[in-house]
Amino acid sequence: MSILVTRPSPAGEQLVSRLRALGQVAWSFPLIEFSPGRQLSALADHLHALKEGDLVFALSQHAVEFAHAQLQQEKQSWPTVPRYFAIGRTTALALHAVSGIDVQYPLDREISEILLQLPELQTVAGKRALILRGNGGRELLGETLSARGADVTFCECYQRCAKYYDGAEEAMRWHTRGVDTVVITSGEMLQQLWSLIPQWYRENWLLRCRLLVVSERLANLARELGWQDIRIADNADNDALLRALQ
Repeated sequence: MSILVTRPSPAGEQLVSRLRALGQVAWSFPLIEFSPGRQLSALADHLHALKEGDLVFALSQHAVEFAHAQLQQEKQSWPTVPRYFAIGRTTALALHAVSGIDVQYPLDREISEILLQLPELQTVAGKRALILRGNGGRELLGETLSARGADVTFCECYQRCAKYYDGAEEAMRWHTRGVDTVVITSGEMLQQLWSLIPQWYRENWLLRCRLLVVSERLANLARELGWQDIRIADNADNDALLRALQ
């Protein structure tokens, strides 16, 4: 098995290092990179407008990292009055590490549907909910909280930007290296990879690879694009991906 990991840095390189330590052949090929979000300057005002019992949601480690850097730059701290939630354990640990505040998260899959099942989120009418995210995504979370009566605000803490590659050159490189397994952790990256690879390589190599994804929604998108050999990891963090790859 020769594995191509498309996760962004540094998570992608960290997964590759762990795979190689276990004797696997693995390569890092990050498809996106991150830059500060367009709404970071409003973050402190949004946070400090929250009252007792209001809600803050962190939807990724990147949202936490960019948000915390912004607060530090403005010599602000995370307010303790709202209740904090994260999409999953890794993001919750990241937020707890920088804020010292308890963060609730679903113990099952890192998806909006599971997060929304938390008992604490069933009665949110009249509360403010601040959602820290990248440029787009997780619309279901905002829509459902709004439907339950919350006043929802999104704050774009970072932007995902596609990295530029020569598709034909990269396809030849990975095909020659015998890559037969590809790790994809978002629909955006799946679509990007499919579009990047020229048709001949797509049909004769890429779509024949085993694809490891992190949700049923992503698996369905992959099937629509033409993949047949698809596995779903039980979570989106490197530990879960490593378990699935072993």
